[in-house]
Amino acid sequence: MRVFALFAGIALICAMLFTIFSFAATPAPDPAANAAGRETLQERLKRLPGDYRGWAELGSRYVDQARVTGDPSYYTKAEGALATATRLNDRDDAVLTGQAALAAGRHEFAEAARLAQRAIDANPYGVAAHGVLADARTQLGELAEAQRAIDKMMDLHPGVPAFARASYAAELRGDRDGARRYLEYAQDDAYTPADLAYVRYYLGELALHAGDLKTAADWYAGSLRAYPAYTPALAGQARTAALDGRLTEALDLYDRVVQRLPLPQYLVEQGETRIKAGKPADWTLLQAQRKLFEAAGVREDLMWAEFEADHGDPELAVKYARAEYARNPNLVAADALAWALYKAGEPGEALTYAEKATATGWQNPLLAYHRAKIEQALGRSVRVDPGFDPTLPALARFS
Repeated sequence: MRVFALFAGIALICAMLFTIFSFAATPAPDPAANAAGRETLQERLKRLPGDYRGWAELGSRYVDQARVTGDPSYYTKAEGALATATRLNDRDDAVLTGQAALAAGRHEFAEAARLAQRAIDANPYGVAAHGVLADARTQLGELAEAQRAIDKMMDLHPGVPAFARASYAAELRGDRDGARRYLEYAQDDAYTPADLAYVRYYLGELALHAGDLKTAADWYAGSLRAYPAYTPALAGQARTAALDGRLTEALDLYDRVVQRLPLPQYLVEQGETRIKAGKPADWTLLQAQRKLFEAAGVREDLMWAEFEADHGDPELAVKYARAEYARNPNLVAADALAWALYKAGEPGEALTYAEKATATGWQNPLLAYHRAKIEQALGRSVRVDPGFDPTLPALARFS
């Protein structure tokens, strides 16, 4: 998923996906950054404590920092700032949009959709609120409703945030050409280095999941040329190296990635690559990150369902996957539940969810592999893509 930070113009989750909800959108400045001679937002709020829009902006910046840095403690800071904004004015669209973004960041997508709709009711022209609504509806599996929100964004302001979401919607429908075309529109519209890095990164992701490692690597390199600090593109380079069999290079790159941004998705990718290279995986930091996210109120059932199914306890995987699907019945959650059930020895029930996961025509290699293995377990004659590497499943997930 691809999410654009409020007031900065960036796009969703998701579908991640860091889980589905992505912390990989365009970078944002530190909330405390102080240009020479300029008043910081915090200084302004000390001077004008009743500025509810200022508090909403600060909360939204903290949400963005949680996404960019991988530090979930920023969600707690965001909650405090947005609570102050809400106390001052609980009907303002910027305040409601900030609340919606925080709920989405914590993967409470039903609440995010409710708050985003309230923001739209207060101000139908708020592009950011339509973006959060589109993201939340996507994660809830309500793709038609998400498309309507994207269409509204396109009507109001057809820029990078709208094009990026339109691309993901096309991808979920199985329209790779359309997805690529929208990202090309986004690249034409992008004018900041951060926006260019973001768009080129997702062009690389499209190529990677189509099996074109060279094109993917070229896009990741272009992303880093635009914005050298953009860690997702560095992770993309690590993926292409690992999938191309250059495991030593991949592990060197993953070391740099997790030093910069120790997100659970990257830690799992690093661990799988270590196993592929004949080295033991160390999940210590991953477990520590889990505790940090839980303490910050972030629900990571999807992440742990996928991890337990591939590297742990299938029964726990089923538990987490059922919880995720009950809250957010989207395509990725359906796939996670299908795979968990398969690994737990329940291919019959697994097929029901595998069919849901692939119902829209999404050309996702991991979903296709999972469904093929489930159908084989049921005695069906189906082809498994020989180009798919089942030892590196996390590398096939969208970040």
